[in-house]
Amino acid sequence: MRLRVFSSKAAIRLVPVMALACGIVLAGCGRFTETFQRGYVLQEGALEQIPIGASQEQVLIVLGTPSTVATVNGEVFYYISQKAQRAAAFLHQEVIDQRVVAVYFDQNRQVRKLANYGLKDGKLFDFVSQTTPTGGQDLNYLRGIFKNLNPLKSS
Repeated sequence: MRLRVFSSKAAIRLVPVMALACGIVLAGCGRFTETFQRGYVLQEGALEQIPIGASQEQVLIVLGTPSTVATVNGEVFYYISQKAQRAAAFLHQEVIDQRVVAVYFDQNRQVRKLANYGLKDGKLFDFVSQTTPTGGQDLNYLRGIFKNLNPLKSS
């Protein structure tokens, strides 16, 4: 195996070529964006197919199964979606759109009201983190009580 040694003139000529190649690669990074769609995808014109007074069955035929259902003070179907983007695989995703379509029903299971809430209407839903908040403060409170009950505690 023979190592090739470049002369200083050849190395100087190689620098602009390498700089150009790196520039092209980095320029491509700015144009590449990944888009992620989560949840329900609302079809164009789907809400116009559901008039006030339509039955619950009609809603299920047009919109499909809801993301979640609420039964407090009448029944409500929620169709939830979120769209996010990121410029590169190692960057965080940025939420660019979020939709919550709510279909409110009366006691006869007929559409009473339709609502299409967007990102500006509320706060972000965290679909991804899958974290559960802990009761850390409660534990510190109990720890303090038990610490005061310890007879071996040196003062």
